[in-house]
Amino acid sequence: MLERLSERFQKFLKNIKGEGSLNETNVEKALREVRIALLEADVNYKTVKKFISGIRQELQGEEVTSSFTPYQVVVRIVKKKLTELLGGEPEHIKRTKSGVSIYMLEGLQGAGKTTTAGKLAFRLKKQGKVLMLSLDLKRAAAQEQLQTIAKLAGVDFFPVFSSFKDSVEKTREKCRDEGYKFAIVDTAGRMHVDEELMEELAEVKQILEPTESFFVADSMTGQDAVKSAEEFLKKVGFDSVILTKLDGDARGGAALSIRDITSRPIKFVGVGETLEDLEPFIPERLASRILGMGDILTLIEKTEEKVKEEEAKRLAEKIRKREFTLEDFRDQLRLLKKMGGISKLLPFLPNIGNIKGVDDKQIIHMEAVINSMTPLERLKPEILKGTRKKRIAKGSGRPVSEVNRLLRGFFQMRRMMKSKQFRKLARGIDISKFMS
Repeated sequence: MLERLSERFQKFLKNIKGEGSLNETNVEKALREVRIALLEADVNYKTVKKFISGIRQELQGEEVTSSFTPYQVVVRIVKKKLTELLGGEPEHIKRTKSGVSIYMLEGLQGAGKTTTAGKLAFRLKKQGKVLMLSLDLKRAAAQEQLQTIAKLAGVDFFPVFSSFKDSVEKTREKCRDEGYKFAIVDTAGRMHVDEELMEELAEVKQILEPTESFFVADSMTGQDAVKSAEEFLKKVGFDSVILTKLDGDARGGAALSIRDITSRPIKFVGVGETLEDLEPFIPERLASRILGMGDILTLIEKTEEKVKEEEAKRLAEKIRKREFTLEDFRDQLRLLKKMGGISKLLPFLPNIGNIKGVDDKQIIHMEAVINSMTPLERLKPEILKGTRKKRIAKGSGRPVSEVNRLLRGFFQMRRMMKSKQFRKLARGIDISKFMS
């Protein structure tokens, strides 16, 4: 996600580290690096100009005190301005005070509207009954496609084949009579912006009167997504933006431009292909990830979704008592797989988000090695010598060198857990705080 942009920002920050003071020369040099990074990332040139001007203005009035280095000052200001560019404070989805909340999705064909409708439904069903429907009445396959996604998301689908007005009236009746809390409405898209599409969507929106309308943009199309957003805003209007395919966007032009150009907040981002891969958009966290500072809060939240409270407490207790075994280690490897693999988690960790060549197959291989051990060997790995290691290697289909590497890593982890500093930290862990 935004790898190229992140690499350029981290490179320019690394260069600032060697400076002893802030002056006009090194400030302009740094700003030139930032400008190039943003333009290469396909960020709108007006947005780039405004962003650079804002950083320059703040840096000129900034003094490097004894407690701050030039690097710390620049990082603080750049992060602040990046966060502002992305929208500042996160904004929550709108809700009606009573009755059904209706969400309308609009955008070009291929941007991921229908899949996003399913992801949004999957997210909202934890909070109430969800109904999905398509108001694309010209394309017959639109109904079938959304019905399939609704089934996968575990929510209800309402087929409509009449006029927009009749469809909306019937939908409102069904929601009122059957106690639906949310209705998600997919709409027609085209491969390009045209007058017919805009007139149709404007009519749908007027009849529907949605609680909130979302423009769904493919982040990988960069400035094309921003231009489409401008057209939709002018001719149809929308309240918020959902960016899709952010996990595949190495540049970041759409994410950094669309908020500034449209003045509409980004509410959600699509970060994968499964129904779970829709995340709330939190500007400060994305700014941190771009600057290589990681995003530990999002990582904790992702872990909470996968780990049961009882399991978390059990593991914390074992760590406190220094009873962590290879079976516990295997459980953590399985958790990594559930969370999408280590390559998906690296961007959330500080300073190592851009590590290349991480192979998620390593997790599978390590689990295979542990599975080839006997229960006693997993409990007491100290007994593993030459003959046992050869048997484990043969049983797992991996070389002895990988068995040795896994054991070395495990013993290093266990030594760390026995250290005074780690034990002090473990005593202070209150799992309930993370699970609330």
